Amino acid sequence: MSIVIRDVREHELDSILALNNAAGPTILPLDAARFRKFYDSAEYFRIAERDGTLAGFLVGFGSDADHDSSNFHWFRAHCDRFFYIDRIVVASRRRGGGVGRAFYADAQSYAELRYPLLTCEVFLEHDADPVRLFHGSFGFHEIGQHVMPESGIRASMMSKDMCSYPWVRDTYGEDLPDEPWLQRPRAPSAVANA
Repeated sequence: MSIVIRDVREHELDSILALNNAAGPTILPLDAARFRKFYDSAEYFRIAERDGTLAGFLVGFGSDADHDSSNFHWFRAHCDRFFYIDRIVVASRRRGGGVGRAFYADAQSYAELRYPLLTCEVFLEHDADPVRLFHGSFGFHEIGQHVMPESGIRASMMSKDMCSYPWVRDTYGEDLPDEPWLQRPRAPSAVANA
């Protein structure tokens, strides 16, 4: 039962949107247009498959992105440069099976070469202790709280230092070696121009 993490494919958007909107109160529902915007502009939009079946997805943006989330803008006001995990959703039947950890390992591997901080938020209203414990065990800590004006939901704003980033920046700057494992997941501008 291996977990495969790969870039999302356009024909999968309806299934991923349905997974998002069935996730429960810890994930805000989206409409198809908003979800399409993620596909067109997210720096990182990957799915997890287990046994050939959709098990979850993760969407992330770099700090320079044109992203309209109030949580993203909170991080932009409080942090210089960061990679923001906008949402992670794991299918209910797959929770507790390592999919979340696999996603965070993949996202961290991507972020640590490009950003000094990995950031995310956890909603505090809906029995958040298991989710906060998960993030704490992965090295995140709260750097503040934010009430989302569009929903009134209070979120714990969390970050994690990317320990490898200073060495990578000092050694390579913005010019990472041309290796397949270092390529950006689905470059949004390449998709938009295709």
